Amino acid sequence: MSTFTELQLIEPILRAVKEEGYTTPTPIQAQSIPHLLKGRDLLGCAQTGTGKTAAFVLPILQQLSIRKKVTARGAPRALILAPTRELTAQIGQSIRTYGKYLRLNSAVIFGGVSQFPQVKTLRQGIDILVATPGRLFDLLNQGHVRLNEVEMFVLDEADRMLDMGFIHDIKRIIAKLPTKRQSLFLSATLDSRVVALARTLVHDPVHVTIEPEKPTVDRIQQSVFFVDKGNKDALLTKILRNPAVTRAIVFTLMKHVANNVAVMLNHNGIRADAIHGNKSQGARSAALDAFRRGKIRVLVATDIAARGIDIDDISHVINYELPNEPESYVHRIGRTARAGSSGVAISFCSSSERDYLQAIERLIRKRLEVVRDPNFHSDTAMNATGAAARPPPRGGRGGRRNGSQSFGGGPRRPGFSESSGRSHSFSHQRRSGSRSSSSSGSGSGPRHGSNRGRRG
Repeated sequence: MSTFTELQLIEPILRAVKEEGYTTPTPIQAQSIPHLLKGRDLLGCAQTGTGKTAAFVLPILQQLSIRKKVTARGAPRALILAPTRELTAQIGQSIRTYGKYLRLNSAVIFGGVSQFPQVKTLRQGIDILVATPGRLFDLLNQGHVRLNEVEMFVLDEADRMLDMGFIHDIKRIIAKLPTKRQSLFLSATLDSRVVALARTLVHDPVHVTIEPEKPTVDRIQQSVFFVDKGNKDALLTKILRNPAVTRAIVFTLMKHVANNVAVMLNHNGIRADAIHGNKSQGARSAALDAFRRGKIRVLVATDIAARGIDIDDISHVINYELPNEPESYVHRIGRTARAGSSGVAISFCSSSERDYLQAIERLIRKRLEVVRDPNFHSDTAMNATGAAARPPPRGGRGGRRNGSQSFGGGPRRPGFSESSGRSHSFSHQRRSGSRSSSSSGSGSGPRHGSNRGRRG
């Protein structure tokens, strides 16, 4: 399908989508929405950036709008579970954006903030509830939420839910849902744990798998600096003073390191803020908003805090500390090269991080380009026994635990060149489209131009 009109969406939704500048659905939207509008369950395998949020938000809005019903206090008609505060907030924003011409109420609830405003909203009656599992389970136990009226249920980023230890809360929540419901299960990977959970949720589902044409890492210029720990601050400051670094995320492993790096950068005249799990939700939201609006140029983040960040035009990702799990490296650098643009990923590697680098190179099956800065290069960090001294082994994806993953492809850009701009699309894939498959026989989906649905 080449247009949203062909998806048989109702006029108020089409109007909202058009006002956002989107004309062509992404493969997951084209393959999922028609079946979801018919009430089918869905088992979807898709990465962040493929347009999956709109793929389930648009049908939910349409189904609930057509099946008009008076909402009861604390009893939502649709429930969407997501693993992080940031992702729930983004899904909530998508619901408000695409449902602005519909008379439907929605709410977003998550931990880390006072529950009283959330409880007040629930008591007013809502159609769609977006929640993290922990806070929802707490409110269920307190009697503030009832799930007996849920008609549509979405479990988003199921693999990440399992990684974060939400399995028991999820199972308890599922036990409170009506047997008769429409269920949507979405995950970036489908390993044995994920499939086992899916089987408890969906019945005779439509299977949709979306694989970007090439790994996202292929369109990101990746490099590594071998540097002693004591020189990382000075090297980071030097890199960030390059005007080509228009908007950057700097990743650390530890929360206190993120704080220290942000303070150091501000002291050196580079506006930055940190987000991590110990920061209040208000502080995290304020930092993200400032970053999105360009009031700060650098966001220093830990891995968990960065989950769900969906901001265009991030020119650079800098790994101040290498992740101790190679999969996190791919997630990190995927914050750049969005919306069809290319990106730059720079990593710092000290002597103690060589094993991490080796695991990363095995996972992505390529060696990172070594950059030697005469003022900071460390021969000690880059010696014959280091990861960069050995080519990654052929085949295999050392360190992967959660099954295969796919990421979008595209061209690389040299040096510190600026981002090539923003594309009006629901997804963050390259313009040439994606390979996709569906067991429902709906075909491989259309090739796209730049006016694709972007959110999600």
